Amino acid sequence: MSKNTPATLALTRADIAFTTATYDYDPGADRVGLQAAEALGVSPAIVLKTLMAEVDGKPVCVVVPSDEEVNMKKLAAAFGGKSAHMMKPADAERLTGYKVGGISPFGQKKQVPTAVEEIATLEELVYLNGGQRGLQIQLKPEDLIIALGAKAADLIR
Repeated sequence: MSKNTPATLALTRADIAFTTATYDYDPGADRVGLQAAEALGVSPAIVLKTLMAEVDGKPVCVVVPSDEEVNMKKLAAAFGGKSAHMMKPADAERLTGYKVGGISPFGQKKQVPTAVEEIATLEELVYLNGGQRGLQIQLKPEDLIIALGAKAADLIR
């Protein structure tokens, strides 16, 4: 497995400190983030999943703990919109340049506005997908916000 992905290269270019961790990706897992947390031996609350959605027809990136679900009304409100829905997997792959199960918020083909669940910003370190299935990036949540120019928002429950 290569640890040089568009995601890791983007973080290196931005001079953001991070480490990588690998695990055996299970393509049959119901929830990739939960499988990653179990494989890494860490709480699902610190393994964040990257989701692609649309708010009022415009693409956005959403980062939330892997054991949580996005509230679509809160997602729309976070971006000043009226409605939100998850992007179709094929559209997410085309937009990001990554395969589903390996989508990272970093190094996407087209950077889109990003929101991070505010609860995640309270953690010391978090994990996110590193741009390929089975590769996780560990970094400080404040660096996640800085690197993406993201906003922290209430996106769950």
